[in-house]
Amino acid sequence: MSGEARDFNNIETRDVIKFFFLQRKTPKEIHAIVRETLGEHAPSYAAVKNGWSSLNVVIFPPVLRLVLDDPNSDHPDDY
Repeated sequence: MSGEARDFNNIETRDVIKFFFLQRKTPKEIHAIVRETLGEHAPSYAAVKNGWSSLNVVIFPPVLRLVLDDPNSDHPDDY
């Protein structure tokens, strides 16, 4: 792979973070994957975590996260 292929711009990096975020990966998991792929060209862990945090607020606002993370225990599992 040539050096140019490893040069992700900010939009591409954010898209990669968003892709793994939607797969419910943690910032630590995302950074490990990106670091393995891009090596020294990978964004810092802080950049990945900040990108992940901003997506978490935009895509899953706090009220929706409560609904998704806390299933209602009053409902039976089998319908």
